[in-house]
Amino acid sequence: MQQARSDFGFAKPLRLLNAAQYRAVFNDNQIRAAHPNLLILACRNDLGHPRLGLVIAKKHVRNASDRNRIKRIARETFRLCQHDLPAIDAVVLARPGVADLDKAALAKLLNKLWRKLANRAQQPAAAKPK
Repeated sequence: MQQARSDFGFAKPLRLLNAAQYRAVFNDNQIRAAHPNLLILACRNDLGHPRLGLVIAKKHVRNASDRNRIKRIARETFRLCQHDLPAIDAVVLARPGVADLDKAALAKLLNKLWRKLANRAQQPAAAKPK
C-alpha cells in the first residue's frame, strides 16, 4: 500500500534512479544553488513532488566513510525539507573541501542551499542565456 506524501520518508519515488534521470538534470539545469563546497543543480518535473540524486565523487572526497556521511546528511536534510520544495529533480554535487566540514556545518549549509533552491524555483522561468 502506498504511503501518503504527508510523511517525511525517503521512498523510491523521491529518488533519481537511473542515468537518464540524472542526464535530464545535467542537460536542463534551470535552477542552481552554489557554494564553494557544494552545488545543487535542479530542473522542474511534472510529478508533483521533488526528487533527489547525489554525486559525491571520489575525486573530491577520498575517504568512503566521508562520502557516505555527506550522502547521509544530504538525504536527511532533503527528507526534512521536501515539503517546502516545489516539484523539481535536484542533484547534489560535491566540490573540493566538502569533506572538511563537520556534520553540523554540512547540515546548515545544505539547509541554506535547499532554501535558496526553493526560492529560485518559485520565480517564473526566465529565458536561460546560452
